[in-house]
Amino acid sequence: MKKISQLFIVFALHMAMGSTLKAQLNSQAKSYTRADTLRGSLNEARNWWDVMHYAVYVEPDHGNKTIRGKVDIKFKVLAPGKKMQIDLQEPMQLGKAYIADKPMKFSREGNAFFIDISTVLPKDSVFTLALQFEGNVTVAKRPPWDGGWIFAKDKLGRPWMSVACQGLGASVWFPCKDHQSDEPDQGATLKINVPDSLMAVGNGRLVAKESYKPGWTAYTWEVKNPINNYNIIPYIGKYVAFNENFSGEKGSLDCDYWVLDYNLEKAKKQFAQVKPMLQAFEHWFGPYPFYEDGFKLVEAPHLGMEHQSAVAYGNGYQNGYRGRDLSGTGWGLNWDFIIVHESGHEWFGNNITTKEVADMWVHEGFTNYSETIFTHHHYGKDAGDAYVQGTRKLVQNDVPIIGKYGVNEEGSGDMYYKGGNLVHLIRQLFNDDEKFRSALREMNKRFYHKTTTSAEVEKFWGEQLKRDLSPLFDQYLRTTKIPTLEISNKGNKLKYRWTDCNSNFNIPIRVLVDGQTKWLEPITEWKEFKSKQKISKVEPDKNFFVGFAVLQ
Repeated sequence: MKKISQLFIVFALHMAMGSTLKAQLNSQAKSYTRADTLRGSLNEARNWWDVMHYAVYVEPDHGNKTIRGKVDIKFKVLAPGKKMQIDLQEPMQLGKAYIADKPMKFSREGNAFFIDISTVLPKDSVFTLALQFEGNVTVAKRPPWDGGWIFAKDKLGRPWMSVACQGLGASVWFPCKDHQSDEPDQGATLKINVPDSLMAVGNGRLVAKESYKPGWTAYTWEVKNPINNYNIIPYIGKYVAFNENFSGEKGSLDCDYWVLDYNLEKAKKQFAQVKPMLQAFEHWFGPYPFYEDGFKLVEAPHLGMEHQSAVAYGNGYQNGYRGRDLSGTGWGLNWDFIIVHESGHEWFGNNITTKEVADMWVHEGFTNYSETIFTHHHYGKDAGDAYVQGTRKLVQNDVPIIGKYGVNEEGSGDMYYKGGNLVHLIRQLFNDDEKFRSALREMNKRFYHKTTTSAEVEKFWGEQLKRDLSPLFDQYLRTTKIPTLEISNKGNKLKYRWTDCNSNFNIPIRVLVDGQTKWLEPITEWKEFKSKQKISKVEPDKNFFVGFAVLQ
């Protein structure tokens, strides 16, 4: 029988007893509706047109928890179309719809509206769909996880509002094409009308400040780069700002910080971590992807989110994750989790965006690993290795990381910590940090401002390593099992193989044989090598996220 001598991953009891069964039961129990398909798939009412620009106007009513506004969607005609699907979640209402000043008829099916296209729109032509909307917007219960519009008050009792809607979708508050595959190629504007006692902040740069009625001011913010819908976010409160410049790889980057007035001094001290973060990430990932729009941290009435060029910050001006080190190693208390993690998404999630939420591990796995990169860059390789290894205790192995396609379904939350450890394992296969760094930079260059898929990202890393990595990705992304390196050590003969894995799993591993480094190329069948002398001790490198078992 097997005797487990060393295990470098932490299995909770329920994982060891039945994680695979649980995944099967979850898969069997989950049913999908037409609403799921309308939201998560591309169809004939979505495929024929491409979003080029969003111009969003919104006016909130804090007391009544309602909003009203307008959206102009500039779009390009790709093919003839008779209906146009516009997403707007209940209980929000669509009032009017116009194309070229001509009113359009529309009907509703749940969270989707279908605009009747009464005339043929020529291929390659560009039109603007003008929409009016209003209603009792969904109020977030536990943002950012349970999202919606946030009607909060600051500690002085003043209105403080924002939105957190990743996963839930931007259609929770404004009408749009709510699918990650279609970002507005020419960016977006967000005009926010608020009482004069408040300030409104949005993505990108402030381009206009106007007054439409006494006691109210409209602030218009502009993003020049493509941006995902869930990143277009208003922040409304008693804000003040300070700024600095970062000398980066593409020149001078404007860094602006918007915080509640009474937190200004705290922010000036805590946000000193931004420049070291940018320096580390530009070195490893390439230039900050949105120099034209600047970089901002904006204090938010929730923990934080990766809103492009306007990162939401709500970590209480303390290091760690709300003062805790998620890795349990102590290294995570040396830096502010929200500043590092959410800013990491500017490269992975905002620059590189997956077409489907099922592939969200590309966002979260690489951004989780940005925490390790930051720790390594500023505190040394051993610190970075310890940090990522420490996060393994948070892996659940409940269901596969990749979700079901076409129904707007994310996979397991393991996309964070298991995803980060998968990236760390890939780094080991390079066995050369400079080559790994070059690959990370090439990834951000190859997929610059693009939407992509897990399959394309998996292929990219295989090309960088000149190796078929499909067995690795299939194992860690599409199953709940962690491979175990099984060895039998007798005298000077060492036998080894992979178990608890797919039949084609064949990833090499670095081990220590009596203190000497050796690379093994296990498969699921026994292989062996002989040493000139008796082998006393074999142990795998802790940087490989695998189990280890010795046969006695």
